[in-house]
Amino acid sequence: MNTHRYTSVVFDLDGTLLDTLDDLADSVNTVLEERGWPLHAVDAYRYFVGDGAATLIHRVLPADRRTPEEESICLGRFRAVYAQKWNNKTRPYPGVEDMLAALAAGGVRMAVLSNKPHDATEQCVRELLSGTRFDVIQGQDAQIPKKPAPDGALRIAAMLGVEPREILYLGDTATDMQTAVRAGMVPIGALWGFRTAEELSQHGARRLIRHPAELLPLLDDRTLAP
Repeated sequence: MNTHRYTSVVFDLDGTLLDTLDDLADSVNTVLEERGWPLHAVDAYRYFVGDGAATLIHRVLPADRRTPEEESICLGRFRAVYAQKWNNKTRPYPGVEDMLAALAAGGVRMAVLSNKPHDATEQCVRELLSGTRFDVIQGQDAQIPKKPAPDGALRIAAMLGVEPREILYLGDTATDMQTAVRAGMVPIGALWGFRTAEELSQHGARRLIRHPAELLPLLDDRTLAP
């Protein structure tokens, strides 16, 4: 087994680096209100989000309204509304910016992998995490299947020139843990995000951390390897 430290980290975005829940909930609820349908509590969105915008819309619609035509209309409207609301309340989680600065100072290579559309992912990182230079930023696009497919993670590893097993993957949902496992990366669960410790552990998390600063010692923890 290698004894050197991990040199690269892949981050999920929503629920891991940025607390996007309120803006996502407000945007979707705006669409539901316009259509005359029931709204959802903000906390319910913890389980609606994480698998891309189309899946989000499917989950929030009343069961008898989940037709391809209706979902397409609502998805388009959601994207328009979210483009206006996305940064009303969204901010980095406490400790995230300090963690990123410490990783950068240590020469750790960093990437973002999100199921948010690629242009929106880039905008979020550019405007709300402007103090950090990421080596790769990858959102969902037509060429790369969304998480938990490992394609995006493996593409990042290739772009970094790093073996997947040498990369820590920090995320907050089962989707993230599954992505890391399938890509051969080391899954680390962020407990400040959208989901529970139980969910993260059940889907492969090697460690669970409660604060971003707790990621830093894991760079030297070679017991994380399966």
